[in-house]
Amino acid sequence: MITVQNIRKSFGKVQAVRDVSFTAENGQITGILGPNGAGKTTTLRIIYTVLRPDSGSANVDGFDVTRQQLEVRRRIGALPDAHGLYPRLTARENIRYYGHLHGLEGADLEARIERLVGVLDMAEFIDRRTDGFSNGQRVKVSIARALVHNPQNVLLDEPTNGLDVMSTRAMREFIRQLRYEGKCVLFSSHIMQEVSALCDRIVVISGGQVAASGTPDELKRATGKDNLEDAFVAAIGTEEGLVK
Repeated sequence: MITVQNIRKSFGKVQAVRDVSFTAENGQITGILGPNGAGKTTTLRIIYTVLRPDSGSANVDGFDVTRQQLEVRRRIGALPDAHGLYPRLTARENIRYYGHLHGLEGADLEARIERLVGVLDMAEFIDRRTDGFSNGQRVKVSIARALVHNPQNVLLDEPTNGLDVMSTRAMREFIRQLRYEGKCVLFSSHIMQEVSALCDRIVVISGGQVAASGTPDELKRATGKDNLEDAFVAAIGTEEGLVK
């Protein structure tokens, strides 16, 4: 479970996150939705310990992201918006390297890699160097690398960005599978269809603050709109009467 309480973060004079609070439960997919520059990626980076909040707190399974970073990192798998891979290593070697960083070795590690190869349909390219991979292939390797240690909490920043139709469908089904396994899944997306189809709860961030939160149906009822896209536009336009 991930809990965020009143976090704030500024970069110089720019206040990227003004006041964000929410809880992401185990066995649920929680979506972070917002326009460009709303503070979504900054919020995710604070949770996976890349950035420190100026104030407020965030906890992963009860461990503070600022004071207990190593414990937090053991419990999360993060797909950031930049999928940096080592180009001279094969896909398998990239995943294995991250397994070693988490203390995995031998048959256990190799079994975990093989499972991810099957789940993410990577057999065709798993032993090729990642230099020259398509965006879809790079995303799959990055996700496998993030999940090789079987974390309870999974953070995905635009996981289907740049994927073709079939890869997008496969990625959405994989995200659902994580929920079925009882994982806490937190992801950001600009795609309304994706958010509506996947999310149990949605946190709408606008101007660095939570403008609304709730299930897709709750957000539609609260804004008086028939579809999620219209509800989102209403949510970022005014906070009056929205689900909190």
